[in-house]
Amino acid sequence: MTTKQQTIQQKLQAAFSPIHLEVINESHMHSVPEGAESHFKVVVVSDAFEGERLIGRHRQVNAVLKEELQGGIHALALHTLTPEDWFNRGGTVVDSPACLGGSKQG
Repeated sequence: MTTKQQTIQQKLQAAFSPIHLEVINESHMHSVPEGAESHFKVVVVSDAFEGERLIGRHRQVNAVLKEELQGGIHALALHTLTPEDWFNRGGTVVDSPACLGGSKQG
């Protein structure tokens, strides 16, 4: 059985031929049942984003993942970079913030 994480990875790999791709299931950081696949951080580094504004890059990814976004993914943190962006950042992106939603609100 293919997980949502694997499906996301396969679709993004096929659509963007990235030089770097990370699909990280961050569901464990949120108030969801164990084993949930509802919160993901995605890092895609691809020439396909060259000349595109950030909103255009996100729209491209959202279009590729349309089915998954309609089927239970609650949050998708996107980091869509050109190779130049990626190298200028030293090959890193910011960590996701701690969850303060649901039962974690104080």
